[in-house]
Amino acid sequence: MIDFVWLTLIKATPVIYAALGGVLSERSGVINIGLEGMIAIGAFTGVCVSYATGNAQAGAAAGVLAGALLGALLGIAATRFRVEQIVAGTGINLIALGGAAYGLVVVFGQPGASKQVAALGTGGETAMVVAALVLAVLLHLFLFRTRGGLHVRACGENPRAAEVAGIDPLRVRLWATATGGAFAALGGVFLAMAELDLYSDGMSAGRGFIALAAVIFGRWNPLGATGAALFFGAFSALQYTLQRSGIPSELMQALPYVAALVALAGFAGRARAPAADGIPYVPVR
Repeated sequence: MIDFVWLTLIKATPVIYAALGGVLSERSGVINIGLEGMIAIGAFTGVCVSYATGNAQAGAAAGVLAGALLGALLGIAATRFRVEQIVAGTGINLIALGGAAYGLVVVFGQPGASKQVAALGTGGETAMVVAALVLAVLLHLFLFRTRGGLHVRACGENPRAAEVAGIDPLRVRLWATATGGAFAALGGVFLAMAELDLYSDGMSAGRGFIALAAVIFGRWNPLGATGAALFFGAFSALQYTLQRSGIPSELMQALPYVAALVALAGFAGRARAPAADGIPYVPVR
């Protein structure tokens, strides 16, 4: 049971980071479909910098920065240019995943997977698992117990009223989306440099979309999204626990995704997103 709980935490951690990034972005009013790409770019950049420097910590920091830049790109597209947010997020996924696949050949001279690099090790893995849970609590306190969090939620609910109150909705949305990108990239760093010590093509494996499901299932609440991510993580852990049961491996691998679909299907119509989520805002002045 202890092994199962720990495996659940490990499998849930990258989803938790990405889901927290999605919560922050959507609470400000920007739908972040690009979480999958932000996980991938965090993982790939972290591995590349670790390979070049031999320093895992430098790689982790670079991965987070890459995610923040990708989040900022989405934020600029959504706020300054008012691009349709789902289209922009999908484009970011394609650019990040395709760019990482091409980068494997450019940087490592081989497709499919990178060479092994300096990683964060067991201690780093444990620290990142604990940090994900702590970050969920801190983000919850920020959103619901601080003035800054109130500003973020106001921009996601009624940006016009927020502007009248002296808040710049476009700046808040840009900041929230960039920070959310950094959170999602932490999930990629965990996958490539804590759970493993390399980047493999497609290693994000739909975790960004499961994170989006966790955001909805958790009612756009950091603690709720974390609980949903743990729920999905338990199904990921279950496939390893039951791998000797005789159940086809393909069905076992599909368990987390089936769980996400079933959860969303049963939850549809009962969750209310922030009122201005996904709606471009045109400032009064």
